[in-house]
Amino acid sequence: MKTKSLKAIIAALTITVFTGVLTGCGSTTEKSDENKPSSNTGTITAVGSTALQLLVQEAGKSYSTKNPGANISVQGGGSGTGINQVVEGAVQIGNSDVTAESKLGKDKAKELVDHKVCAIGFAIVTNKDVKVDSLTKAQIADIFTGKITNWKQVGGQDLAINVVNRPKSSGTRSTFIDTIMDGKTEKEGLGTTQDSSGSVEKTITSTEGSISYLALSYLTGEKKANLKLIKIDNVEATNENIIAKKYPFWSYEHMYTKGEPAGLTKSFIDYMISDENKALVEKLGYIPMSNLK
Repeated sequence: MKTKSLKAIIAALTITVFTGVLTGCGSTTEKSDENKPSSNTGTITAVGSTALQLLVQEAGKSYSTKNPGANISVQGGGSGTGINQVVEGAVQIGNSDVTAESKLGKDKAKELVDHKVCAIGFAIVTNKDVKVDSLTKAQIADIFTGKITNWKQVGGQDLAINVVNRPKSSGTRSTFIDTIMDGKTEKEGLGTTQDSSGSVEKTITSTEGSISYLALSYLTGEKKANLKLIKIDNVEATNENIIAKKYPFWSYEHMYTKGEPAGLTKSFIDYMISDENKALVEKLGYIPMSNLK
């Protein structure tokens, strides 16, 4: 009986020790999982295109609401600034209306990964008192190169044309040069230069006979009411006309990363192009990638 009792005690102790080892292993695994960095927490910064800025800001707020540990900082500065800062490693995302190759050259641009998140349309805008409804691409080019200087030369009233340009770092300007000016640049020193959409709007609203261009995503509500949108070759600036390939003044919006993104950067870019974010893209006047064929 004593031998049987001793064996029973040894067996019970063995089971207890083995169970404890398994429990300890399980606890270690759980702690290891808890210590893994989350893909939707932390802080990232996106800098660049003012045309894309509104969408990234609003999407960042929505993303952070769903993921309280995430902080998405968004700044403007122009597409050139965004591309240069991301290639230098100063920020995680560079927002741009144009390709990195157009700002950096092919070799340097190879360091970046391009993420097309949506498309955006632009409109030629004038002061509300201008009595012209449509311009041809050739007329627009002649205005911005100084060949046409009075609205009466294009069917309007006898009124001097005041040109409002964008700086060379602007992706909107690059799109304008490529799609409307066919590569020609503005006349040096002609008119004034404004470095943001808000500055352009205020200048056009307050300056008689003025003309410039703005993103359709910016032209909502009161802002749109303060300006006159000019047709190009009698085609209105609408997302529907862009999708139908009838209207020329538009571009893709890019979010560039230095190498393949990871962690919060990847998670946020994935969210930008997700079906979950599509309603916001359309609400703010942008064109979802899924709508373009």
